[in-house]
Amino acid sequence: MTQSRFAAALLDPEAPVPAGIVGPDGQAAPRRFAVYRNNVALSLTRALEAAFPTLRKLVGEAFFAALAGDFLRAHPPRSRMLMLYGAEMPEFLAQFQPVAHLGYLPDVARLDQAMRESYHAADSRALPEAEFQRLVGADIAGLRLLLAPSLRLVRSAWPVVSIWEANHEGGASPRAVAEDALVLRPEFDPRPWRLPAGGGAFVAGLMQGLTLGDCVDLAGPDLDLVAVLGVMIAGKAITGVVE
Repeated sequence: MTQSRFAAALLDPEAPVPAGIVGPDGQAAPRRFAVYRNNVALSLTRALEAAFPTLRKLVGEAFFAALAGDFLRAHPPRSRMLMLYGAEMPEFLAQFQPVAHLGYLPDVARLDQAMRESYHAADSRALPEAEFQRLVGADIAGLRLLLAPSLRLVRSAWPVVSIWEANHEGGASPRAVAEDALVLRPEFDPRPWRLPAGGGAFVAGLMQGLTLGDCVDLAGPDLDLVAVLGVMIAGKAITGVVE
């Protein structure tokens, strides 16, 4: 019996008990294996529930459990650390026919994943306010901003921030508009911030290491630079400036 065959049977409730599974008496032990299989599936499902709380709220507990079963068979864990298990969920949902009519779900999962990554990212110190004051009136087009390791960007054609707020903060029902989410962790817990027009392209440029001037050009004429920088400063997203 190979490890791959054992793992496949462990994650598939319809698979037969692998040959060679015996108890202390040397006899076949299908019940022991079934208990072990159930415990493994339950542990992985609980990990996915913790990882994708917004997704779980949207589809309901029963549907999420079935979804998790299909997911864990397609994407078994590759690490002993389960804190980031499920990173393939957005792409899995994009191909999962039972939710094909719910086009926003993959991006909701991306936001949940971004929140989890942000939570586990390294700590950092925000650039002191005095440093920002020093730059007032200067030619900042050639500057590059250093960003907090916990920063994540989710660009979406769906109202992902509004969906998150409706499910976690009692926000209003989302309107059918595109929203770019900037995930920041100013203190202990991350949260998503809704970026104004042009903000997603601007932050994407910063993440690529472009200068402020290039990022402004990338974002286009609708960019509200003051508003975007205000969000980043409030969220302690900027850790340094390269002149």
